Amino acid sequence: MDFAATTPDDVRRLVTGVPPRARALVEAHGDAAWRVPGAGGSWSAAEYLCHLRDVYAVFTIRLHRARTEDDPPLEPMFNDLRARRFGYGRAALAPAVDQLGDHVTGFLAELGRLDDAGWDRVVHRYPGEQRSTRWLARQAAHEGTHHLRDIAERLGAQA
Repeated sequence: MDFAATTPDDVRRLVTGVPPRARALVEAHGDAAWRVPGAGGSWSAAEYLCHLRDVYAVFTIRLHRARTEDDPPLEPMFNDLRARRFGYGRAALAPAVDQLGDHVTGFLAELGRLDDAGWDRVVHRYPGEQRSTRWLARQAAHEGTHHLRDIAERLGAQA
């Protein structure tokens, strides 16, 4: 993905494709393959799927805050904490994919609320760092592409 060249239309196209691609992976691989942890204790495919679902919930909230607040701080996702506390490795896959679809729908709806000036509104994660809503949208598209590849690689190791 050419991050700097990714347009809002590219973001919509890439993000729209995430749930069907995830569903195809669920349908193509048995449940046991989804539960195998990666090398060195890294996440299983099921854990990546749940994380991907949560990415779109979090980015929807981030976009909303960027649109409605002046330079809001972005809280961290606490990825590993979520995976442990919320049992990502044991999650039922079909409902997780359904939820991913719902979260992507919400993300795209929030994206649709941005007007031309809205793409340049700012947020920050760290002191002195500012990011635009355009960056948030591109990052969400990148996350979907990246984590689908993580899932596919993890499952390919089980094939």
